[in-house]
Amino acid sequence: MSIPAAANAEPVQSRAQLVESIERGSKPPSDWRIGTEHEKFAFAWQDYRRLPYDGDCGIRALLEGLQRFGWDPVREGETVIGLKRNGASVSLEPGGQLELSGAPLENIHQTCDEVHTHLAEAETVTKELGAGLIGLGFDPKWRREDMPWMPKGRYRIMRDYMPKKGNLGLDMMVRTCTVQVNLDYASEADMAKKFRVGLALQPVATALFANAPFTEGRPNGFKSWRAHIWTDTDPDRTGMLPFVFEDGFGFERWVDYILDVPMYFVYRGGRYLDASGQSFRDFMAGKLPALPGETPTLSDWADHMTTAFPEVRVKTFLEMRGADGGPWKSLCGLPAFWVGLLYDGTALDAAWDMAKDWTAEEREALRIDVAKHGFQAPFRNGTVRDLALRALEIAQAGLSARRVLDKAGNDETGFLQVLHDRAAAGKSPADTLLEDYAGPWAGDIDRIWSAYAY
Repeated sequence: MSIPAAANAEPVQSRAQLVESIERGSKPPSDWRIGTEHEKFAFAWQDYRRLPYDGDCGIRALLEGLQRFGWDPVREGETVIGLKRNGASVSLEPGGQLELSGAPLENIHQTCDEVHTHLAEAETVTKELGAGLIGLGFDPKWRREDMPWMPKGRYRIMRDYMPKKGNLGLDMMVRTCTVQVNLDYASEADMAKKFRVGLALQPVATALFANAPFTEGRPNGFKSWRAHIWTDTDPDRTGMLPFVFEDGFGFERWVDYILDVPMYFVYRGGRYLDASGQSFRDFMAGKLPALPGETPTLSDWADHMTTAFPEVRVKTFLEMRGADGGPWKSLCGLPAFWVGLLYDGTALDAAWDMAKDWTAEEREALRIDVAKHGFQAPFRNGTVRDLALRALEIAQAGLSARRVLDKAGNDETGFLQVLHDRAAAGKSPADTLLEDYAGPWAGDIDRIWSAYAY
């Protein structure tokens, strides 16, 4: 989740102004960039418990340790809640999950180098603290009540509000990790097409990265419990958004959706004010109960946009949000998958041809089924594995057409290899974890830390 938006005190005076603020994200292809985000659990080697904020082996110590590498602290009051460096940021999820929000970079070689640099830096500091990092979609052992909570004001508000809207929202906050990629669009029509492809094929990404088969030390019957959690978090701000596939979808319809998402908070004077359940439309009219008589700024709008959590989201770029956190070796596979599908025109057309006749009911069923069954989820006359193999074929062609080479002359297609291997075998990371659990681990979930820590 986000640190506070960069200050923009321009007052919001109309819906058209909000539409224009998103439309300004349109860029020519030469300016398209790639931003990779990934979360991981920080834990203490002594007992495998998640790190609290305070203490010698805590999140604050980790953030302070990372500052030796040129990261500048981000504070809420006197509390360090994140870091910034060269367009990238490190932020904290509610349960202390550590997130890198990468800088917007030109190609996957660069974003992969950034991921490796960040993890190497974090590994250096965690070793000194007696801590480790692990990439999973869901905490495999600890109960919700065992989770630490980070001292960020927005999380206190969300913590109180979440149980009013669903049964698993608090688990989403403190027990899940994801990997995401942020991508650009050229125009309203390009945004709409990429959004539709991204939503339709998001369950394919979920299967490729499914990595959450355990709850409180035992198999939970799902390949991605994280993906299942989103089906019972908050229907006002999650899901597959059928309206995106309707004729006429564009920036205006997206703004209307965000305006109808109930608010969480307003950020004023370094503090988060509780506006949970209130209306941004009322805010624009000066009738927000939390701030009577005041109207929003563009910073307030930017903050509010971060509180919608569908499978794909638009700010001034598109966010692909359907993948579990996972092993170091596969973190670069997600941007490769989506860049291959969305950043080459021929590939984008092929991806849309693959999904354009799917019904809203089929897309929703796919989302539900893939969380439980992964590659084995049924779809029409085949399975999600079949969809993944076809999508990877398209992505491979799209990356090849980009012809972006590293210093050794390698193009970007190599980053897909780990995903090709998974789809060919029909085995997600969750399947491998379950085999380990039933086999060499003999049902001992504690083996997961040493086996899969970064």
